[in-house]
Amino acid sequence: MSDARPLLEVHDVHKAYGRHRVLRGVDMELRAGRLAGVVGENGSGKSTLLRILAGRLRPDRGVVKGPGRIGYCPQETVLNPAFTVEQHLELFRVAYGLPGLDRAHELLETLHFADYRRHRIGTLSGGTQQKLNLVLALMHDPPLLLLDEPYQGFDWEAYQRFWELAGQLRAVGRSCLVVTHIAYDTSRFDDLWRLDAGRLVDDARRGG
Repeated sequence: MSDARPLLEVHDVHKAYGRHRVLRGVDMELRAGRLAGVVGENGSGKSTLLRILAGRLRPDRGVVKGPGRIGYCPQETVLNPAFTVEQHLELFRVAYGLPGLDRAHELLETLHFADYRRHRIGTLSGGTQQKLNLVLALMHDPPLLLLDEPYQGFDWEAYQRFWELAGQLRAVGRSCLVVTHIAYDTSRFDDLWRLDAGRLVDDARRGG
């Protein structure tokens, strides 16, 4: 399912840290029901761009227009090692104002780690913690999901399940924007940009 109207619009976004200019005029449009990627070398500014799109960082100048609800999955998990998986779900349920945890539990099943619900975060592998990070970003069913190297630490089965989930989201009109330095993922995207010298270069358009 794809929608002609832009879900996300980015115009002339700039960001510098001191004298180091990271973003030098980023432009982007992303429609609903798309799986999109931004590729670039480490240190090219991908995470900075994603933080700006998520509203976690202010650009020096430029405009970002997006939906009111966004799911943001940073590269580094922000989890309390003393809490269990289920306690994290309950905290985020309250924060999102959700009536229950049905969607969260469905996502746990999809990613095959429902058996870890009572495990403390400090006992889990990095890949399993990243699965929880993804569930927390998705459990309120946002129209736009922003993902920073989302499958870091995944084994092959979890990696495949991630892409199956991404396809399911696209099929119901949700959009996912993934930033990655792994070039072999690029054939999976409908829209693909390369972040080069602080600007986005449109590498490919797929899927109509």
